[in-house]
Amino acid sequence: MSSNLLNLYKTYCMKRIAFVVIYPILLVISLLPFPLLYLLSDFISFILFYFLRYRGEMIRKNISLSFPNKSINEKKIIERKFYTHMCDIFLEMIKSMSMSIESLNKRFKINNLDLLTQFPKNNKSVIIMCGHYASYEWILFLAKDFGVSTYGIYTPLSNVHFDKLVKKIREKHNAFLISRYHTVETIKEHQNKKHIGVYGFAADQSPYPKDKTYWRSFMGNKVPVFTGSERIAKEFNMGVVYADIKRVKRGFYKADFKLISDSPNHTAENEITDLFFNMLEQTIKDDPSQYLWSHNRYKYMHLAPK
Repeated sequence: MSSNLLNLYKTYCMKRIAFVVIYPILLVISLLPFPLLYLLSDFISFILFYFLRYRGEMIRKNISLSFPNKSINEKKIIERKFYTHMCDIFLEMIKSMSMSIESLNKRFKINNLDLLTQFPKNNKSVIIMCGHYASYEWILFLAKDFGVSTYGIYTPLSNVHFDKLVKKIREKHNAFLISRYHTVETIKEHQNKKHIGVYGFAADQSPYPKDKTYWRSFMGNKVPVFTGSERIAKEFNMGVVYADIKRVKRGFYKADFKLISDSPNHTAENEITDLFFNMLEQTIKDDPSQYLWSHNRYKYMHLAPK
């Protein structure tokens, strides 16, 4: 066996061992009743905030850049609440391993489902655009209410065993995952087969800037943004809606769909992308603690064109 094959085999074995060890822990956590789940979240967030300072510098930088006019104390409150939110979301993702559809329907309400389902009813696919805000993961678990197959665009996990687990959990609720590396070709195949679907994009990530990258303001800072959702909507004439997800109280969420475009080919260049970011910014300003501040949203802003 060559050294390369040996290294690949060792890596595979290590990932397999990690899965075998960690999976039972995740399963036990998923079976915890919600009150105990949130006690665990409180404990973890306390440790992360006061002792480990997990991504503390990054989180403080993102909050400060987004809210330069807030006081130090106001920013500190957002930061502390965010740690609790981050742990809640992580544990709620694990909880979804064993949650029933009845429990999900009780904890996540969509106020105007007709705005979304009008498109499949008229034999038209639709894109849901959302940010990494509140329970952006749980909305895909309501796919059975959408009336057609639902797909989330995601980045595959490096551990193939955990990647299969994530896909299995989604498929239990009639939601499927498409690798972001094969998004266009997969959707094109669906369209050629006259397959109607709902496609979910968390569209607020920061792409590495290239010559044709679209730069725009996000929370007052010029950053590169993805325009893939808009380009796909125009290529395949899909409806586009924004999922305005809010936390009602701990463990309970609601979503309001807002129309971005029902005729994407009649919109100006970057209009759909701009509308999405404008809506997302308002959502964040309403409650900053629910946004995922631990990701490096502003890592390329120093490269912004003058």
